Amino acid sequence: MPVRDAAEHLDTTLAAVRAQEYPGSIDICLAVAPSTDGTEQRARRLAAEDDRVAVVDNRRGTTPAGLNAAISATAGEVIVRVDGHAELSPGYIRRAVETMRRTGAVNVGGIQRAVGVTPFEQAVAAAMTSRFGTGDAVFHYGGEGGPTDTVYLGVFDRSAVEAVGGFDETLDRNQDYELNIRLREAGGTVWFDPALWVRYRPRGSLGALARQYFDYGRWKREVVRRHPRSLRWRQAAPPALVAAIAGSLAVAVFRRAALAVPAAYLGSVIAAAIATGRSTRETGRLVLIFPTMHLSWGVGFLAGPIATDR
Repeated sequence: MPVRDAAEHLDTTLAAVRAQEYPGSIDICLAVAPSTDGTEQRARRLAAEDDRVAVVDNRRGTTPAGLNAAISATAGEVIVRVDGHAELSPGYIRRAVETMRRTGAVNVGGIQRAVGVTPFEQAVAAAMTSRFGTGDAVFHYGGEGGPTDTVYLGVFDRSAVEAVGGFDETLDRNQDYELNIRLREAGGTVWFDPALWVRYRPRGSLGALARQYFDYGRWKREVVRRHPRSLRWRQAAPPALVAAIAGSLAVAVFRRAALAVPAAYLGSVIAAAIATGRSTRETGRLVLIFPTMHLSWGVGFLAGPIATDR
């Protein structure tokens, strides 16, 4: 579990892991990045209360560095990735390992169940679980179980992860998707099981959401640069949308008819917000949230800072 500034959520997240009923032994390793809210102190107190819990330092501070540090500090045959703000569903580990054994998959995962607390977070959760918001990524809203390109978090066969070199520490984001590419290229199967789910709390403001999706787009571009054939239509759509809107606005200086492109997108946003929103206020929030997700992702992909190997 890589954690940073997660003191508020750490007890709940860890409790969901401790509550897992599993016939084998479970070691829990918290890789703590430099934090400002007392996360490290809280993590060490929790470790002192439970001998199954260990703490390792993640001085580099990135998610893949923390994951690799935690993996190196443990010896289990199965690696269960958990984020500091997430909660595993009851029976998650047992079900995932059973699915792994049944299918021969090297990574098994389920649904990212977005659950908001504030009205804004609830609206973001509604957007994240809609096809208009996230395309055909089944781990956002469910679907048939089977082989897929990626899953949320994941339960991994340790030997398969080690064989491909673990998580790429040069990627601040999208390192999970990139690892799944290498696992599949090595002949492994990534398996989606809709019976598995993990509770996830969305961002709490429009600014935080924009930064999150900008980073998603930026680091997706880097993954596509390294693995060009990995690009899916849902990932190509946001940058194509940004380019189309920007081009139409430029042309509209001379030909007003070009405004049909942003007008059509705005119309689709309003229609999707009406179809998705559960109240008038939530619909209004979605009219802002959908474009924030799409356009921030697209701008990050097209114009975000170029990543460099570190």
